[in-house]
Amino acid sequence: MKRASANALVLWLVGVGTPSALLAAWWFASADSTDAFFPPLADILDRFRALWLFDHFGSDVLLSLRNLALGYAIASLAAVAVGFVTALSAPVRWAVDPLIHFLRGIPPVALVPIFISLMGFGPEMRIASIALAAFFPTFIATVDGLRAVDRGLLDVTRVYRLSRGERVVAVLLPAASPQIFSGLQVSLQTAFVVMIASEMLGPSQGIGAMTLLAQQSFMIPDMWSGILLLGVIGFAANTLFDLVRRRVLAWYIGSRRLARAS
Repeated sequence: MKRASANALVLWLVGVGTPSALLAAWWFASADSTDAFFPPLADILDRFRALWLFDHFGSDVLLSLRNLALGYAIASLAAVAVGFVTALSAPVRWAVDPLIHFLRGIPPVALVPIFISLMGFGPEMRIASIALAAFFPTFIATVDGLRAVDRGLLDVTRVYRLSRGERVVAVLLPAASPQIFSGLQVSLQTAFVVMIASEMLGPSQGIGAMTLLAQQSFMIPDMWSGILLLGVIGFAANTLFDLVRRRVLAWYIGSRRLARAS
């Protein structure tokens, strides 16, 4: 137990120390910079504070986060629901598979112009683009996770005469949840990319739009601050997701540790 705690502490220190060391190196390497395209980190942080913590927090940061959250939530719920129906019904699977494989072969960013043509440049377009792009990784993971459930486990549910609803909630969903969460994590990354891409087209609203506008206007510190903010949001989103995953899948993670220890 002490060894495991020591290893966890070392890993935490490495995880915190590596980005801290990189930031320190960036700070000192850029401190005396006179290059217009590589400004000092101190200037970038000043613009970061002024832009994203005050001036554009309500009008752009919250707008981007709202679009990301809504699009991702819609995609996750729809993907898991449709994935269950598809995996548990052979006729539906045969009907849906060709369309799914066709659509998932299209790069997510390429879907944005289609939604612009259909829905204009409003927030509905951005949310729909994020939702559709984030749908496929979770859907595919859900179907694969359900199809990989042990057949013996399903036979036990029939012996105990569990209803379809009880079978889904008590057996299928927990058994497939590790793979579903893997799909959800990929969907989160996809949603983040499409959020940025959708904001770079149309009205100048959102973090992506403001970062692009800064680049086009040669406001380089503002551009760097936008990139820094996107990195911070991406890191925070993945960290929050990992905390939720570890909480929900605590039973699975614990069983894996016991299996490795034995």
